[in-house]
Amino acid sequence: MEALPVSGVPERWPALLVPGLTGSKEDFIAVLQTLAQSGRRVIAIDMRGQFETSGPDDPSAYTCAALGNDVDLLAQAIGEGEPVHLVGHSFGGLVTREAVIDGRTKFASYTLMSSGPAAIVGPRERAGRAMLRELPELGMEQLWHSRMEPEALAAGVPDEIVSFLRKRLFSNSPAGMVTMTREVLSAPDRCGELTQVEVPVLVLYGEHDDGWPPSMQSEMALRLNADCVVVPGSVHSPAVEAPETTAAALVRFWNAAEARSRG
Repeated sequence: MEALPVSGVPERWPALLVPGLTGSKEDFIAVLQTLAQSGRRVIAIDMRGQFETSGPDDPSAYTCAALGNDVDLLAQAIGEGEPVHLVGHSFGGLVTREAVIDGRTKFASYTLMSSGPAAIVGPRERAGRAMLRELPELGMEQLWHSRMEPEALAAGVPDEIVSFLRKRLFSNSPAGMVTMTREVLSAPDRCGELTQVEVPVLVLYGEHDDGWPPSMQSEMALRLNADCVVVPGSVHSPAVEAPETTAAALVRFWNAAEARSRG
């Protein structure tokens, strides 16, 4: 999904937004146009094997390293020689840091949104391990009916969004879902390597995050010498739950990063 300024002429460096494990580009709909109005071309993607981007049955195609290589290639194509602002949400943070650390692409800035320093913990870790047990044997249908649909209905999600969530889940690559879940459950801590990269970093998360605990993300920001924004009232998806606050924080960070770089 692409958004451009109303003028159609981007005056600032572009941005690439990468979703989480069970997410897709649509998770950024609420912030896309606001971000673009800051003078940028903004692109949100499905990763390989997610929703409307197909992928092979080969599990090795869905490791953080393989997906990070995709991010490198996309960023280079989008930037056309200019640096790109990179945002990774949740598992997308573990993927995008691969592209930042490998140093092949010049990034204008890097935002970890509701992501962490290593493997996910807490209730989402338990849900991931349950999915690994159930998915190979019972398939997407059981995952939807036993877990994802009841959670959506309990949260009062509108019917049309529930229909979209079902369509999205069933469009995902089963091999991709299994491998990416294993990756998010076993990711090593790479903060030390990330500190060696000269790129401005923002750690942004909801005050009630139920993925990586807020305290863990705050500590990660200190380790990375990163800017840190806590989104009031948000849980694990700030771009969905608090789009105005999230977009404003990203624009401020991007503008400051560009000013420092050009200065």
